[in-house]
Amino acid sequence: MQNTHIAIAAAIAASSLAMGAHAGNVQIQVLDKEGKPVPDAVVVVYPPAGSGAAPNLVAPSPVIEQEKMRFVPAVTVVQPGTTVRFTNQDRWDHHVRGNAAGPAASAAPGAGGFELRLAGKTDGKPSNFADVKLDTAGVVLLGCHLHGSMRGHVFVTDSAWTLKTDDNGIARFASVPEGAAQVRVWHAEQLVDLPRKAVQVLATPVLDTVQLSVVPRVRRAPPPSTAPGGPMGSYSQAQPVPQHAH
Repeated sequence: MQNTHIAIAAAIAASSLAMGAHAGNVQIQVLDKEGKPVPDAVVVVYPPAGSGAAPNLVAPSPVIEQEKMRFVPAVTVVQPGTTVRFTNQDRWDHHVRGNAAGPAASAAPGAGGFELRLAGKTDGKPSNFADVKLDTAGVVLLGCHLHGSMRGHVFVTDSAWTLKTDDNGIARFASVPEGAAQVRVWHAEQLVDLPRKAVQVLATPVLDTVQLSVVPRVRRAPPPSTAPGGPMGSYSQAQPVPQHAH
């Protein structure tokens, strides 16, 4: 009889643990100041501390292309300690400069503060690339000394529950541990960080919105160029020697 009571008590305890481990789906839509959906915003969910295993939402080996004078993708999300590969797909040279963005501009090395050069792609040969390891959480602003219009960002997240919004401005998280959570939204053109939003994750789906205080500009590609060395010249493009009259 005693063994039976022990078995029943164990079953009740296991059932209680299972009930405590419930999870729910969280959907966050990011809107601009005018109420329109915002793609490429970063949504970070901070679930209750010590609640379950972390998901695999962030690419372990991301590649950022320099193509048609743009960083592609414009925003890349990584976890600290990730090595990011930069690849030049253009036939002209590029420079890659990474600096900590926003209020964390004086962040420790690893969150930004790197420079490298990538020679242009030669027909029939592999693209040139370079790897950079980012160790510290924060936002890294990418630029190019040669082409001032080139801008990109790497968001080094401090939570595995991080996604970019889709074309409808939505980030969907599955199986988020139940309990009191917080949501952070970041966008490159939202210069003043929005306060984190408290959400209660339940077994039923959680649907919520976060509105920016800006209207992000539409990202446009630059006009094509057929000039030797590409737009604005190239590191490797020889400059003509002036001819002086005698």
